[in-house]
Amino acid sequence: MRSVEGSDAAIDGVPVVTEAFPRTVRLVATARLREPVLAPLVDGEEELKLLAEIEGATSTRLIAEDRGISGLAANELVHDVPHASFINASFAYAKPRQPNRFNGANRGAWYAALAVTTCLREVAYHLASALADAGDFDATVEYAEMFASLAGDFLDLRQAPGHASLDPDIGRAYPVGNALAESARAAALNGIIYPSVRDPRGTCIAALRPAAVQSVRQGAIYRMTWKGDPVPQVEGPLRGPSA
Repeated sequence: MRSVEGSDAAIDGVPVVTEAFPRTVRLVATARLREPVLAPLVDGEEELKLLAEIEGATSTRLIAEDRGISGLAANELVHDVPHASFINASFAYAKPRQPNRFNGANRGAWYAALAVTTCLREVAYHLASALADAGDFDATVEYAEMFASLAGDFLDLRQAPGHASLDPDIGRAYPVGNALAESARAAALNGIIYPSVRDPRGTCIAALRPAAVQSVRQGAIYRMTWKGDPVPQVEGPLRGPSA
């Protein structure tokens, strides 16, 4: 594994920095926090065990934790830490036809920001794009804050704001961003810090390694509602701890 060392270290013109973020925030759909939909249908512990076996045979996260998947080795994932399933799921569930800015079809990433307002703008943009593709701006979605601390060596795109990976056009930006992320992982970096593309004053972090995500805890709930308009109404925090 290639490493990047020294005060002048950089990849593709992007400097490497050592940073510590005591609290970052990621938004997770509240549907992922609920009891499994099949659980009320079982009558006892034995049936719950059978349900778990069925889930284990079909869950990409559980398969990744057991034996790994393409692009993600089992020994990279975390265990016996708070919210390990959320951390591992963010890396195991990648969308083959919908790569993100710093991850492709075979491996996810933990995307977070320094402020929930930045997360809301980023999530709203992507959900509005999906609704536009469906031709229907009518939806209500609730998201929960997931706080985490991040520290280590990162590429710092705040110092390279003109980098092609930050182009608002995802068709141009994402291939460049994916290549940059691959280089960062090969250099044993924990992730990429970058200015939010959807929030001019926001800062985002893409953690590229499960072990980089530390001290995960849940925060408040936010609701986004589309009523025929591409810009949603945002309510929140609705309930839950805010710190």
